[in-house]
Amino acid sequence: MLVTVVFLASYREIAGTATARIALAAGSTISELVAQVCAQFPGLPDPERIVAAVNNEYREPDYILDDGDEVALIPPVSGGS
Repeated sequence: MLVTVVFLASYREIAGTATARIALAAGSTISELVAQVCAQFPGLPDPERIVAAVNNEYREPDYILDDGDEVALIPPVSGGS
């Protein structure tokens, strides 16, 4: 199956692209996707630190992906006063 990964904020700079199409085995989880993406795009943080939203909804790492899903990888939010 194919999913589209959207790199947000600093992850876009690290990956050098806004999106990537990633091939996965049917039944793959967000955790498996993130591990594959981190291997393909060195410089991304440890997979455990990456938050993901599937089709605009935050999901847990064990969420099972479907063919055609759009997965946004979101860096931790920091700052403020």
